[in-house]
Amino acid sequence: IEPGPNMVIFVPLNIILLDPSAGAAAVGYLAYKKFISKDKCCKAMVNLHIQKDNPKVVHAFDMEDLGDKAVYCRCWRSKKFPLCDGSHTQHNDETGDNVGPLIIKRKEA
Repeated sequence: IEPGPNMVIFVPLNIILLDPSAGAAAVGYLAYKKFISKDKCCKAMVNLHIQKDNPKVVHAFDMEDLGDKAVYCRCWRSKKFPLCDGSHTQHNDETGDNVGPLIIKRKEA
């Protein structure tokens, strides 16, 4: 039999209707894409409020001006950004992250 435009194909009802496990798999996949997937389109912003009017946040310091030690924020939650104020502790507790500050200090002579 040659297939034609008026041909009717009968498919068993159990193939048309999805069983609950297929529905659960679909929901699981969508949840994975939304919350876990590392696709670029789905990543959340790190910087929530610092210099949002700038296309890129950049800070530069001269080494001579740092003194003996400088502690910089890497979680983007510090109220004293770019300096660390310890906000990473709450951020880590809330998100399960493990971010900490960048510490720059002079070598002891």
